[in-house]
Amino acid sequence: MKLIPLITAILVTGFLYFLVFEREELIAFAQTSETEAADDTPESSEEAAGLAKIIRVFALKSEARQIDSAVIMRGETEAARSVEVRAQTSGQVVSEPLRKGSYVTADQTLCQIDVGTREASLAEANARLAEARARVPEAQARLDEAMARLDEAKINDNAASKLSEGGFASETRVASAQAAVRAAEAAVAAAKSGLQSTGAGIQSAEAAIASVQKDIDRLKITAPFEGLLETDSAELGSLMQPGALCATILQLDPMKLVGFVPETDVDRVEIGALAGARLSGGQEVQGRVTFLSRSADQTTRTFRVEIQVPNADLKIRDGQTAEIIVAADGAKAHLLPQSALTLNDDGDLGVRIVDDNSLAQFRALSLLRDASEGVWVAGLPEVADVIVIGQEYVVDGVAVEATFEEPKQ
Repeated sequence: MKLIPLITAILVTGFLYFLVFEREELIAFAQTSETEAADDTPESSEEAAGLAKIIRVFALKSEARQIDSAVIMRGETEAARSVEVRAQTSGQVVSEPLRKGSYVTADQTLCQIDVGTREASLAEANARLAEARARVPEAQARLDEAMARLDEAKINDNAASKLSEGGFASETRVASAQAAVRAAEAAVAAAKSGLQSTGAGIQSAEAAIASVQKDIDRLKITAPFEGLLETDSAELGSLMQPGALCATILQLDPMKLVGFVPETDVDRVEIGALAGARLSGGQEVQGRVTFLSRSADQTTRTFRVEIQVPNADLKIRDGQTAEIIVAADGAKAHLLPQSALTLNDDGDLGVRIVDDNSLAQFRALSLLRDASEGVWVAGLPEVADVIVIGQEYVVDGVAVEATFEEPKQ
């Protein structure tokens, strides 16, 4: 009793295999069978058998139209500039805090740190500088004195040497004169060293003054540009350390729209191209492309695109989701229903058309964009008869009889 269901399952499986994977051979076999059957019928039925070979389909007479080939991407809004202003020195905050949401101008004070003992340190450094400069005349005088003694020693040495040659001076006097020259040279070297040490003291004092003055200048933390405070500035009385956050500032006018375009469409985006976007709240904005990355993201293989849009009223917020459209060169395209698309045996996406001989032919397509009424495609002739119903039941070269639908406007 179990043998009959098993045989039935095998027959059904075989039929489905031939219907799906051997469709062309099955159609050819059916046509051959019809031809053989037609040979056995009377001549009066030959015309009816010939008509049976033609497959009826529904087609759409489509004409190419010029469309704006825009590049569509999803992205988000991003502040033109954003910075976390941090302290570069330590001390207690002595200024009243500014609350988040406040509008600040460039160079406006955000946090003021107590000066502490820095002014005393600056006065001490100035005193050391004055002291070092006062030593310069003394060191210069010592050098001049040493140079004069050296000249005197050289004269005495020269006289002793000539007297010794004539027998009027002893060797002891000559040696003493030479020793005086050596001592004078050493005194000159010491005086020069003292003068250089005095100069080094001046430079050290000047460096100390510059360091203290720089530290004093850092006590006032100012806004680097105008914008909105995203956080409260540091509270009065809080202790700031180097690197501690004073405030966060956002510049929201102009605003940036940031999206990522796939590598297949990157060549269609140009700097300066007109762009628009619809924000998550429904607001629509327009601007122009200001940046196109030259390096792809290693993970997504997409390129960063930045669009600058005006935001004088500050209604656009940082981090809003946006659907971005960038204008590109126009192109000729056909508007077809999505149901008309099919695949050939190689997996290529396209449609089947009716050629001039009423035969079905496959044409590969490239999708340009989606629309509510269908898809815009390229790759067809200027005018084409596209099969919209029945394309799955024909292959290339099969005769068809097309019933045409009215094209959608």
